[in-house]
Amino acid sequence: MLFPVLAFLGAATLIVLLPGPDTLVVVRSILRGGRSRGTLTALGNLCGLSLWVGAAAFGLAAMLEASEAGYAALRIVGACYLVLLGVQAWRTRGTVEAAATERPDQGASLLGTGFRAGLLTNLFNPKVGVFFVTFLPGFVPAGASVLWTTLLFGAIFIVLTALYWVLLLGLATRVTNWMSTPSIRRRLDAATAAVLVAFGLRLAIE
Repeated sequence: MLFPVLAFLGAATLIVLLPGPDTLVVVRSILRGGRSRGTLTALGNLCGLSLWVGAAAFGLAAMLEASEAGYAALRIVGACYLVLLGVQAWRTRGTVEAAATERPDQGASLLGTGFRAGLLTNLFNPKVGVFFVTFLPGFVPAGASVLWTTLLFGAIFIVLTALYWVLLLGLATRVTNWMSTPSIRRRLDAATAAVLVAFGLRLAIE
């Protein structure tokens, strides 16, 4: 069980570090309302993740325990998802999505601000649900409880995300400037792409 946990820990860490819609919303909240609003947005994001984890764990437990073929299929889909993330990271290496900071009011009427913005951005992003349904099962070892193992991996992912928010909020100005530096982004994205593709290939041929 230790090796699957370590493998998931490594892959999940890279995925958490990949800037996405949630990161952009938190950064926008920091720029508009300081650390306090950014903290509320991050808490909303973590609540959204918790809901996705619970839904995925109980749904997967019912489906996968009844079908070995379903487990194999989801493992392959999860591997493809990792490779796709790696390819996207490579193709977009060095680019900085500034839409959320350049147009801070866009979508504000729908998502609100603070906690509501973090929660709804996460829940309305179908990629989060796809991630938990296709990615987590690939790391469930044979013979292990799908329900409890998925909940464990989900908890690990939430903890990693919380640590990421603590770092981002604690070093708000430095981190946002650092992530916006093209040379740093290119190196980070290139390294992330290589590792994600490697994880995906390993998961596919395991």
